Amino acid sequence: MTKEKIQKTNAARLLDQAKIPYSLVPYEVDESDLSATHVAAQLGEDVEQVFKTLLLQGDKSGYFVCIIPGADELDLKKAAKVSANKKCDLIPMKELLPLTGYIRGACSPIGMKKSFPTYIHETAELFEQIYVSAGQRGLQLCLSPTDLIREVKAIVADLTL
Repeated sequence: MTKEKIQKTNAARLLDQAKIPYSLVPYEVDESDLSATHVAAQLGEDVEQVFKTLLLQGDKSGYFVCIIPGADELDLKKAAKVSANKKCDLIPMKELLPLTGYIRGACSPIGMKKSFPTYIHETAELFEQIYVSAGQRGLQLCLSPTDLIREVKAIVADLTL
């Protein structure tokens, strides 16, 4: 059995440039289930360590990113407060690709078209390694939450219900 070479994504190349250690971890994609719980099951990892990247728009600050544990639900009130907005909402799905360069199920917090203010859920710091999308479906980045926080200049906060 030959091992298929994993193509590096833009997010991986940016981590290489920043000299941040990581590993690329492939998984089976199910187009009908792009959830982080499915990804965690495919990886054989605790869903609390598999984080999803969400793009929001605030009424004052404009666009911003929240990175939260895969099975959790974002608390829009907490997200608005931490980002200095009165209210915020997830962006419509059709805006994701033009704004970030990523599609649903493959939105990496690293290497978006523009740099957006980023907030990461406080539980990320409980783990030595966490998983985030590598920028394509079927591929995750496994890296230190400290390195991720530094690379995307994230603010650590309580973001979930």
